[in-house]
Amino acid sequence: MADKAEASVLEETLTVRDSILKEDYTSQIHHTNIPVSQHFDSLQEKEYQIKRMLDIILGGMGTIIFVFLYPLFALGIKLSSKGPVIFKQKRTGQNGHEFICYKFRTMHQLNLRRIDGKPVVTKEGDKRIFWFGNLLRKTNLDELPQIINVIKGDMSLVGPRPYPVDECSHWNNTFDDFYYRYAVKPGISGLAQVNGFRGGTLDKDHMRERLDKDLEYVKKQSLSMDLNIIFHTVIQMLKLETNAH
Repeated sequence: MADKAEASVLEETLTVRDSILKEDYTSQIHHTNIPVSQHFDSLQEKEYQIKRMLDIILGGMGTIIFVFLYPLFALGIKLSSKGPVIFKQKRTGQNGHEFICYKFRTMHQLNLRRIDGKPVVTKEGDKRIFWFGNLLRKTNLDELPQIINVIKGDMSLVGPRPYPVDECSHWNNTFDDFYYRYAVKPGISGLAQVNGFRGGTLDKDHMRERLDKDLEYVKKQSLSMDLNIIFHTVIQMLKLETNAH
């Protein structure tokens, strides 16, 4: 009886990350670039039945807003910087598949590379961001074109944020549980974002906390959780408390 009680207490104190790894590796954790999980499919099956319906309904409403605001935002971008209105970038989505992600362009077009080979990420006060782009980023409205990705089925309204391919490669080589976030579609907003984890980073501790929130969503996703995340995302946008940079 004592052993059962101790086991129960241990199970309750496991983090979501520990829980997933515990289910996946019964003997020991093998550190690989992309861990092969016998429970990966079961994590995908946790998606609630009307999630796609919610994406289509709210995504349709978002499309109307996108069409209405596009001319105004296009003018602001064109007056601020030379280049296209819509920024297109390859990102990693569900099951590790690449897709073209859309955003309103907020930065001057510069081809930068790091000497150390690490991915180039947006930093706070990044000089590549022009004035109108900074406004879009602070309000999260630069992400509005991703409504198209939602309608196409590449993304969902809520899920782990999709990172550029080179960033995903970097973090796949850093965390052996990073691949589990690919069990669900990436989202315009997510549990990590409403908890303050947003923007480019190469800080390992910061990304560990962000990843834990992503895995918590993968493990516990539900209609009520999605609606709560959408609600708090809108509140953060109205208060300009998006932690964007």
